Amino acid sequence: MNVPETFFSVSEEIFLFGLSFVFGIIIGICYDVFRTARILFPHNTALVVIEDVVFMAGYAVFLSSFSAVFARGELRFYYVIGNAIGFIFYFFTIGSIIISVMKKIYYTVRKILVFVFRPVQSVYVNLLEKSHNFVRNSENSVKRNKKKSFLLLNPPDLLYNRKENKKRKNVNNVAEKKEKECRQKKPV
Repeated sequence: MNVPETFFSVSEEIFLFGLSFVFGIIIGICYDVFRTARILFPHNTALVVIEDVVFMAGYAVFLSSFSAVFARGELRFYYVIGNAIGFIFYFFTIGSIIISVMKKIYYTVRKILVFVFRPVQSVYVNLLEKSHNFVRNSENSVKRNKKKSFLLLNPPDLLYNRKENKKRKNVNNVAEKKEKECRQKKPV
């Protein structure tokens, strides 16, 4: 009867540890994607926490997949240690160089774009100030006009005063009504 192996030999464990170290470097590269996104698009604390939770969930899926594919479904603590050492190695060597280069590229491109769009920005600011003045003035004129009571004109040629349609019920001439109200309010 053939009994499957239930343990790893020392050489297999060293191979799995080395493999987990290499995958730790790959995990560090994946984390640099998040770090680069944080450089390009400034985040608040809540968004950083969400990104870290997503990263850790992805790492949990990776760890279970790693143990299922490479280690016959056995999860050992030295896989996590190998990943951590590989991640730290990448983070403090190649990762720090890559992130510093990404920051330099970002700030250089940003300076160029600011220089190019500075005239557009000044025009936009001037237009914005003028539109605020226009809105303020129009709001004031509307308030002034609301205070005045405008009477409708009463010549028979105006469309709203025509009485061609005699079937209308309960519709009086608006101008006459307003005039009566104004006469009653104003003492002579």
